[in-house]
Amino acid sequence: MAASKAKDEVIASGRSSKSDAKFDQVVGHIEDIVMGDVFDQINTDFLERHCHHFDDEEENKLIYTEIFKEYTETLEKCLEDELVRRMPDFKMSEFLKALEARKDKVDGEIFDMLLSLTDFLAFKQVFLDFKKAKEGTSVDLGDLLVTSSLQPRTGKD
Repeated sequence: MAASKAKDEVIASGRSSKSDAKFDQVVGHIEDIVMGDVFDQINTDFLERHCHHFDDEEENKLIYTEIFKEYTETLEKCLEDELVRRMPDFKMSEFLKALEARKDKVDGEIFDMLLSLTDFLAFKQVFLDFKKAKEGTSVDLGDLLVTSSLQPRTGKD
């Protein structure tokens, strides 16, 4: 019985590391795609076309739902097409299930971008942040940074 249990653990471990490796490979490809010019241009063009609809109000406009659906479809298609080109056996539905189980293993910016494809509030925040940056109304914390020497001044300065 102990030998059977040990064998089961090895098999489970082997499956886990293989699925982890595939997940890591997909995330690596997603990072490359998202950092690429094509994806960036598609995303930026979409934000430019639709950001004027968004307001930082608690109540959401009906048009947000239409834009959310189109945004999700547009960016998912871009990602999926490129992932299938790189990994012919790629299935988005399988990856999304794996992503849910491994949220903590994905870089913050990549996860936030992927989250904006599935979470409406994250999606809305992307548009609000883009609009604020475009209008120059985003908060710039650079002026709040103060540097000083840790060495005491001696009077010889």
